[in-house]
Amino acid sequence: MIHNANHLRENTDGLKVGGHQASSASVATIMTALYFSVLRPEDRVAVKPHASPVFHAIQYLLGNQTREKLEQFRAFGGAQSYPSRTKDIDDVDFSTGSVGLGVAQTLFASLVQDYLRARDESLTEGRMVALIGDAEMDEGNIFEALLEGWKHGLRNCWWVVDYNRQSLDAVVREGLWERFESIFRNFGWDVVILKYGSIQQAAFAEAGGEALRAWIDACPNQLYSALTFQGGASWRKRLLADIGDRPGLAPLLERRSDAELAALMTNLGGHDLSCLLEAFETARDNDRPTCFIAYTIKGFGLPLAGHKDNHAGLMTKDQMAKFRASMSVGEGREWNPFEGLDVKETELRKFLDSVPFMARGQRRRHAQRVTVPDQLVSEAKGSVSTQVGFGRILDEIARAGGPLADAIVTTSPDVTVSTNLGPWVNRRGLFAREALADTFRNERIASAQKWEFGASGQHIELGIAENNLFILLSALGLSHSIFGKRLLPIGTLYDPFIQRGLDALNYACYQDARFLLVATPSGVTLAPEGGAHQSIATPLIGMAQDGLAAYEPAFVDELSVIMRFALDYIQRDGDAVQSERTWLRDETGGSVYLRLSTRPVEQVTRAMTPELEQDIVDGGYWLRRPGPNAELIVACCGAVAPEAIEAVGMMAEDRRDVGLLAVTSADRLNAGWTAASRARERGLVHAMSHVERLLADLPPHCAIISVTDGHPASLGWLGSVHGHRTRSLGVEHFGQSGTIDDLYRHFGIDANSIATAGERISDGRPVRYLRALD
Repeated sequence: MIHNANHLRENTDGLKVGGHQASSASVATIMTALYFSVLRPEDRVAVKPHASPVFHAIQYLLGNQTREKLEQFRAFGGAQSYPSRTKDIDDVDFSTGSVGLGVAQTLFASLVQDYLRARDESLTEGRMVALIGDAEMDEGNIFEALLEGWKHGLRNCWWVVDYNRQSLDAVVREGLWERFESIFRNFGWDVVILKYGSIQQAAFAEAGGEALRAWIDACPNQLYSALTFQGGASWRKRLLADIGDRPGLAPLLERRSDAELAALMTNLGGHDLSCLLEAFETARDNDRPTCFIAYTIKGFGLPLAGHKDNHAGLMTKDQMAKFRASMSVGEGREWNPFEGLDVKETELRKFLDSVPFMARGQRRRHAQRVTVPDQLVSEAKGSVSTQVGFGRILDEIARAGGPLADAIVTTSPDVTVSTNLGPWVNRRGLFAREALADTFRNERIASAQKWEFGASGQHIELGIAENNLFILLSALGLSHSIFGKRLLPIGTLYDPFIQRGLDALNYACYQDARFLLVATPSGVTLAPEGGAHQSIATPLIGMAQDGLAAYEPAFVDELSVIMRFALDYIQRDGDAVQSERTWLRDETGGSVYLRLSTRPVEQVTRAMTPELEQDIVDGGYWLRRPGPNAELIVACCGAVAPEAIEAVGMMAEDRRDVGLLAVTSADRLNAGWTAASRARERGLVHAMSHVERLLADLPPHCAIISVTDGHPASLGWLGSVHGHRTRSLGVEHFGQSGTIDDLYRHFGIDANSIATAGERISDGRPVRYLRALD
């Protein structure tokens, strides 16, 4: 597969294709043991990214992958470079690629399984298995996950470390396995060391064998790798030089040819099928989390074996010809599933048909959708922030009960109360397999929060680690597909810390996990907290992140409509048909991101008509519709709505027909516009997006002022829709502590700055109520 992609298939752009032959070889025996014997249908696996070719080959043998896809490995439409739930056709449980994230996914999937099992004892428990490269263990998110797993009493989780002692660039440090063992045992895991294969163990029983074992144990990683690459003669020379005088050692070596000696020295535990099967079957006897440290050779069995530069190395055509011949594979017959084997095809097919892992066929599950009511209660009067509104809406869902409330599970990285999840938690409790009372409550110490844990709880409390939040949301958001049980996950965090866990968020979206992400507070509107807690770029992240629909409402009634839409949207899995109203692929669904604020905003009193609801969902509506001769409109998003309303009032006497566009989702407006543009370029001349209709009646001379508490580029594109002059206001630099008035004035997003920008960009007399800018 890799050789074909790099040396046989036509290469039109001159780029190296790659494929990680050495990394695949080191884990092939481990994956053979797991997939063809140990795993059961309820087990789930995250394959180390660089073992993707082995995974695809196994799936090909099991009938879940096609030759055509393998021939196009790492090409458009072919088997993917790294296992992908959304891009591959074979049986991928968890996508991998960004190292470390798939590993943590298995841990949190185990916790989700416990959550579901607490609600349905008929659920068959499986093991969540991660295949990990030893260098992958450098990723910090793995250790964050380990700590969280310990807190929650992790069960049914296996991590298999492919301990080939080589990273991408070099050989790893000495004694790393001891650090791994100590870390895992400290977190309550069982640790199984698979160092010696059965051939080595038999040799150790011979005279001189214990001296050989001691030499192997003391041999530096770099030397072991170098001798592996050099082969049997070099092994013999070095062993005789170092320990040849030990009793029995010389005869032990003499009884073996160079080839046999090389086979002995590379017969490590991770390449010995019988040793692996015994270790895995023993571990199946209990549900304790287990780490297997399996010693392997990077490039095992290949001419690249052991070389420190083999990570990106590729076998030459001549090397592949020799390797093919050694495997008894005829030229041109490489794609035949059973080529080179001396077992009858009927017996092999019978064996594959009996593999336990595939006993129940297709392993993608499905779950019924949960009905979402036509409206969510959102009564809000006076000045209310969207963050408070979110808490009230969720509290009302909890109070009302029913299937919707029962399907929701919330989580937060130690900011549960400060993101207004407190009322929900008071009603629904915190989840733990074993009950834990609220000592403060029992001691009658006054507190607004009921902090009681139990199996029926519906909030999973996390420590301060945003990576863990997003990986847990990923695991919860795949429950319908992995476990056949529908959950509606809602996760909260402070908006600026989205960037701290951004890789994990991208990973969750890449594998099509479904969740509602509520990020609050946001922007410089979080004025007293200062620049470290004031987000700037998150609106752009919301627009750029595939699989995530981003919203930033200003008013609680908007939020209610959006949350109702979101709870339905995250359950959709229909065809990717674009709506001719918005040109968005709403039937496919996805996850949703709400950027909220702690700023109290005076609520508007209005009837929520079906038309207004739809506009809010589609991304924007006219809060003040412009007249036919409009000279200027203001487009605002989120917490700056009061400043935009005030600015429009300031300009109304000196500019004609001024309009105010409330943008609830720059992401949805932009995505619909670009999709409609592509449709027109492909001949669908009638295609028109929501934002194009909103701005269609503006006269050519009308100017646009956009304003947001975030990077101005998030709305700066509006003028390109129909070619209107545009001035984009927003925040481009780190904030600082202050009042909202101080910071809005400093960054030029206060009412006076908006009106000043409107005066400058539009023709007409001076706007009379302006003050000079600082």
